[in-house]
Amino acid sequence: MPRINFSQKNLFEYYPWYLCLFGIFVFQAPVKCTADEAAGKTPVSAVFIFGDSTVDPGNNNYITTPFKSNFLPYGKDFLNHIPTGRFSNGLLTTDFIAKYVGVKDAVPPYLDSSLSTEELKTGVSFASAGTGFDPLTPKISNVISLQNQLENFKEYKAKMEEKIGKGETEGIVKNALFLVSAGTNDFVVNYNTLPIRRRTYTLPEYIHFVQQHLQEFLQGLWDEGGRRIGVVGLPPMGCLPVVITLHSNNAFTERGCIDLFSATARDYNSQLQGLLGAMQLKLAAQGARIAYQDIYGPLMDMMTQGNKYGFEEFSSGCCGTGMLEASFMCNPKSYVCRDPSKYVFWDAIHPTEKTGYLLSQALRPTIDSIISN
Repeated sequence: MPRINFSQKNLFEYYPWYLCLFGIFVFQAPVKCTADEAAGKTPVSAVFIFGDSTVDPGNNNYITTPFKSNFLPYGKDFLNHIPTGRFSNGLLTTDFIAKYVGVKDAVPPYLDSSLSTEELKTGVSFASAGTGFDPLTPKISNVISLQNQLENFKEYKAKMEEKIGKGETEGIVKNALFLVSAGTNDFVVNYNTLPIRRRTYTLPEYIHFVQQHLQEFLQGLWDEGGRRIGVVGLPPMGCLPVVITLHSNNAFTERGCIDLFSATARDYNSQLQGLLGAMQLKLAAQGARIAYQDIYGPLMDMMTQGNKYGFEEFSSGCCGTGMLEASFMCNPKSYVCRDPSKYVFWDAIHPTEKTGYLLSQALRPTIDSIISN
């Protein structure tokens, strides 16, 4: 398979979210989206997901790390009110996407050893809350690095070849949708909290450093047969309630977004679009469908035009004070707001199920472009 090989010079030619503390829908009834909504698109065999807490359905349940969410009130609006390990009150954006493309209602964690062959065939998530593209970031929280997530995908393929044969496994991978969502922890937890990377890299240099590792990860997916890949950009990081709390002049009275962090996300996203565009152009002839997935714009719209979505609060989360709590700080003893559907954020970092659903709707056009004929 061809290598994705960009020099630093070429990379710049194409250039134009969780701290150390780390169903509610738009309507009253669950919103049903089926494979019919993606009619006319190339059938999707499976969904494979890589990244951080935004897309981890519970892999961290199976490793030694403090960054877990397999306890209430997490999952209080999930099926049977089960806390699965998702950092949400219910489903994740990627669960809604998996349902939209017609493969399953919720994407399970790969590390769940009880998964059946049929469940494995339609896809799993390898994501781990707290990770990032920078190899240092997962070490901070003792979580699964992106490189190890890729190794787990290789292990997945080997297991499936034993179960269903090499040919069928290759077919699943070829027709699968790959989703990658990470990067926020690299900046919020790593670069802007610890001094290590700041001593070596300026912010523009660190953005380039992170995207070099992202590029290497995508090369690994390509080498393993991934062809239809969606890469999620950074959210408006300065609008995360925990960032506002820690960087506002007065965390109680001044709850506006911290633009320094959001500006970093904008710069990162702009450069990421250029990188992904160049990769798509180079690899189109080999069947690549690589696309940037924007969540910055939709999230900003929810926070600035919240009334049209039914939101009443965006600068704090539903759990606890909503200003700092996440993971073990959002626990069975925590206060929980009465109606999470009025909140953009569930805890001080992660979106509510409703926000996840709205994000999945916003991402449908790019998902369609990836899976179209």
